Amino acid sequence: MQILGNMRKDPRTLMLLSVMKNLQKLGYVFKVFAVENGEARPLWEQLAGHDKVLVSEQLGYTDWTVFEGVIADSLEAKEAISSLMQEPFRSVPLIWIIHEDILANRLPVYQKMGQNSLVSHWRSAFARANAVVFPQFTLPVYSCVTTSIVPKSLLCILPKIIQFVQMLHSVLDDGNFVAIPESVVDVWAAESYIETHTKQTLRESNGFGEDDLIIMVLGSSFFYDDFSWDNAVAMHMLGPLLTRYGRRKDTGGSFKFVFLYGNSTEGQSDAVQKVASRLGLTQDTVRHFGLNEDVNRVLRMADILVYASSQEEQDFPSLIVRAMSFGIPIITPDFPIMKNYMADEVHGMFFKRNDPDTLLKAFVPLISDGRLSKFAQTIASSGRLLIKDMMATECITGYARLLENVLHFPSDTFLPDSISHLQVATWEWSLFRSETGPTESLIQDSAYASVGRSGIVFQVEEKFTSVVESTNTVDNNTIIFSDELPSKSDWDVLEEVEGAEEYEKLESEELEDRMERDVEDWEEIYRNARKSEKLKFEVNERDEGELERTGQPLCIYEIYNGAGAWPFLHHGSLYRGLSLSSKDRRLSSDDVDAADRLPLLNDTYYRDIICEIGGMFSVANKVDSIHMRPWIGFQSWRAAGRKVVSLSSKAEGSLENIIQQDTKGEIVYFWTRLDIDGDALGRKNALTFWSMCDILNRGNCRTTFEEAFRHMYGLPEHIEALPPMPEDGHHWSSLHNWVMPTPSFLEFVMFSRMFSESLDAVHNGSESCTLASSHLERKHCYCRVLELLVNVWAYHSGRKMVYINPKDGSLEEQHQLSQRKGFMWAKYFNFTLLKSMDEDLAEAADDNDHPRERWLWPLTGEVHWKGVYEREREERYRLKMDKKRKTKEKLYDRIKNGYKQKSLGG
Repeated sequence: MQILGNMRKDPRTLMLLSVMKNLQKLGYVFKVFAVENGEARPLWEQLAGHDKVLVSEQLGYTDWTVFEGVIADSLEAKEAISSLMQEPFRSVPLIWIIHEDILANRLPVYQKMGQNSLVSHWRSAFARANAVVFPQFTLPVYSCVTTSIVPKSLLCILPKIIQFVQMLHSVLDDGNFVAIPESVVDVWAAESYIETHTKQTLRESNGFGEDDLIIMVLGSSFFYDDFSWDNAVAMHMLGPLLTRYGRRKDTGGSFKFVFLYGNSTEGQSDAVQKVASRLGLTQDTVRHFGLNEDVNRVLRMADILVYASSQEEQDFPSLIVRAMSFGIPIITPDFPIMKNYMADEVHGMFFKRNDPDTLLKAFVPLISDGRLSKFAQTIASSGRLLIKDMMATECITGYARLLENVLHFPSDTFLPDSISHLQVATWEWSLFRSETGPTESLIQDSAYASVGRSGIVFQVEEKFTSVVESTNTVDNNTIIFSDELPSKSDWDVLEEVEGAEEYEKLESEELEDRMERDVEDWEEIYRNARKSEKLKFEVNERDEGELERTGQPLCIYEIYNGAGAWPFLHHGSLYRGLSLSSKDRRLSSDDVDAADRLPLLNDTYYRDIICEIGGMFSVANKVDSIHMRPWIGFQSWRAAGRKVVSLSSKAEGSLENIIQQDTKGEIVYFWTRLDIDGDALGRKNALTFWSMCDILNRGNCRTTFEEAFRHMYGLPEHIEALPPMPEDGHHWSSLHNWVMPTPSFLEFVMFSRMFSESLDAVHNGSESCTLASSHLERKHCYCRVLELLVNVWAYHSGRKMVYINPKDGSLEEQHQLSQRKGFMWAKYFNFTLLKSMDEDLAEAADDNDHPRERWLWPLTGEVHWKGVYEREREERYRLKMDKKRKTKEKLYDRIKNGYKQKSLGG
């Protein structure tokens, strides 16, 4: 799964395509979404085989739970991430790749203006990701006042002069930042620049002669504003080289030294000239350019580049990548990061750091008669060839390793191959061979300019600013920025408080209406009447759904858990929402609050492990108070999210017609086939019911089901306890999408409650869950077994099972009753037996005779048995006799003591 901010043909797309193409070879399958369409769409369609472009309005209509993970490639994907921050999508692994530094540049502005809530907003978004990936080690950490970058690992060794650095993205760090370096952006920028700028033209426009040999000296990017000690050390180290070649003039040309570091202020240029004059160099021999200028222009003019930084970096220097792409031979200190990628005297020349003699020794072979030697040209050519695909293998391997650490595949997934199967990788330049022109590049003149046009940053900024303007604007049109703007949780709390206040207000007004008051004038009466009608409409808005369902034989409850599922829920008289969480219920609808009807669901542990069947338990609990129709149905919100298993309008009409015609009979209609999921897994071979259940439950479905069934019925070890399920090629139900008569539903719930209790008894909680391989599956340990339980109950209790085609509404009976002879275990599913077992559990619960400390069964619904009537009758008889006794005693006392009436007037 991947979300693209856009589909432009740019270096970011090149990097992602190269990574995804190699990950596909390991067995990963990707479905590509894009927030914005673009010219690179055919490339993504070719890679993924299918593609869907999402626009802003559609981002909330994606069921993210069908993916093992989500990769978002830019800040522009934040709209989708906002959806992933809501239940039931919060547990979906997310990798967020941040190429842009535009947000990092805005964060100090927010802090300076006191917009702490805006910073908190982005911090919460970054915290949602399992990993936030940056293409450089430097991008997430520290930045100088302008754009120079300092790795966090160097802060402990830098001098006090570096104390002016400010935080970049690290203010948003939640411990999930990861750096996976790549070189595509800089290579793309260099090649784009070559297409439009010739070396000779640039040299002439900057005052250099045709025969001048330009030695570029690249200083540290850590020290940006001042002529720091690092640059002074670099000048000292270059002393012998400057002295030997700066005063020398060969036939036809001369050596020019160009220093590229810091900024282009007059002070830095003067400092360079002062050092040069001490060495006896003329003013035109030494020039200075700043990193805040067009660094591509400066690098393009050079013949040799000397990397004179004394500070070791974690990243391969960005400007070295560009220089090598321009075909410039490189002389560099023997830093480990340089030696990791380059070979000495092959791709460049190494010298010992802070050793002027070895620097001079490395420089000499590159010069011949005042010009570049053939050896230098060979090194430049080798370097350019190396840099073309440099870091490709490391980058792709880095993403593969990240996926291994972040993604936890469910039991029914074909696992990808290990990283060891990756071949030596290259960037897919062939797909972009003619696309590196200037109009396609995202790179601006500065080497450190933002590599993206992230409008989402300013959109979020405008939203927060509009809130501030509406709440903090004073008469003089000045805006006061609050220290803490309201967050989403603040709005939720405010909404709850306002709702409670509105309820109390309504209640008090209704009480006042019942009190006696003086007769008011007609105008006041009319005003109150209109107000009453308005309030009545608002209060009873959620009752409209109930009115629409009046007289209908069927209601289908759509089970959901979280606001992220709201877009997938249906509206109309046939459906009613069933929220497993009180706080995530739709306030403007008449959805059922399952947790309010069944307090067990307020316990997140049990709500998670039993999942959607907990909603069914809540409806069955005192069912007459909520459902008084002959038919009942359930549909998971995931049905609409996956679209292929949700009832169409035609299928809905077919279902309603058939239950109105056939009002009797023990029958179950279902429209989600278990084998659809099997096809999705790529398993074309026929699978049995139990083999599929094993696949979905880490291979332990049969064993677990047998243990629970044995515990439920108290069967000894020598008796078979796994009900047989036929291999007749017919369909089984999945996803809790079915309809049945309400009495049948209550019987199914009675069976399910006892089975769930037995499952919990033999399983001892999700900590030892043998049905799951990942943490997420362990959290929902019983869900997949309970999802298939209706099939076992319906088959062995003799219910007719009918499959409804969700598209056209056609009906097809499955597992005909006439063919079940010899297979059905009717004795275990007999209603009388189940009712007796249920009453035994109820009696034990009523007597507080709990078999263990955390006994699930009493918490799943009503506790009711025949002895309750006897106890109530005995209690009523005891109270009656006690009252009778007290009356006799009172009468006896009156007779014994007599009754004397006082005389009149006495």
